[in-house]
Amino acid sequence: MPKVLLVEDDLTMVSLLMTLLKMEGFDVVALDVDADVPAVVRSERPDVLFLDVHLSNQSGLDVISNLRKNKQTRHVRVVMTSGLDMREECLKHGADGFLLKPFMPDDLIKVLKQYISK
Repeated sequence: MPKVLLVEDDLTMVSLLMTLLKMEGFDVVALDVDADVPAVVRSERPDVLFLDVHLSNQSGLDVISNLRKNKQTRHVRVVMTSGLDMREECLKHGADGFLLKPFMPDDLIKVLKQYISK
């Protein structure tokens, strides 16, 4: 079962995403938005990290930069999301993919499966 790690500060969104992804057959772990994401990535070893750009106390861009600098976490697939079109900036920081909010559930599933199969 593919594992997805969610880092999102909107609790309603987390709840919806967890329900959707579990229905689609994913193992889902939602992180506290203040968590040490690289440490959790090392321990959970997700297939994909679904990372919001704008978190309450940290930047998703900083998180991905830290992931890419560490040899234990640099290879994790990361799909970033934001209500602003920050695709280019996210990809420049090392994201594998980007989804603009609001997105359709089918688009999320398609993107996640695309990176899990790589």
